[in-house]
Amino acid sequence: MGAPEKDPREEVLQAWYMDDSDEDQRLPHHKEPKEFVSLDQLAELGVLSWRLDADNYETDEELKKIRESRGYSYMDFCEVSPEKLPNYEEKIKSFFEEHLHTDEEIRYAVAGSGYFDVRDRNEKWIRVWVKKGGMIVLPAGIYHRFTLDSDNYIKAMRLFIGDPIWTPFNRPHDDLPARKEYLKNFVEKEVGDRAVDAAA
Repeated sequence: MGAPEKDPREEVLQAWYMDDSDEDQRLPHHKEPKEFVSLDQLAELGVLSWRLDADNYETDEELKKIRESRGYSYMDFCEVSPEKLPNYEEKIKSFFEEHLHTDEEIRYAVAGSGYFDVRDRNEKWIRVWVKKGGMIVLPAGIYHRFTLDSDNYIKAMRLFIGDPIWTPFNRPHDDLPARKEYLKNFVEKEVGDRAVDAAA
């Protein structure tokens, strides 16, 4: 038997559990020993991912298919770096505040890289490193935050269904329908499934 085939997404997307250190948010914050999380485990939390051709995003058929099948009608770009983003210090602090959105957050790194941190079912932080060519979809209602890595630069395509609403709701906002829906679909469902398995 040969080794299992490597998921091509792992070249542009990696995830791991974070340590509890307060050091610079742009450091990897690996636990000791490192504790990686598979992209399939992320999908169980509703976090979807793709590897795309970032050098040819204007003509990429796969991106076109994803946009059509998921209804992403709106698209723009956001460059995050000390030179490119006005009020950089203030913005990067606000991106790193734990928050949720009432719609999906779709980000596609066409250059550079950054970290999207999401909460698992036990409220632990998982750090998702999105590099050039990686696209990530965070479901509506998941608590998350964003920071650059130590390269200090990402150019991300932002996609959206309909007119964009980028409103962050800083934690706690557990009363929002999007949060309740997220818990029902991805957190309580799993707990319920486990209970059934235990009884079998």
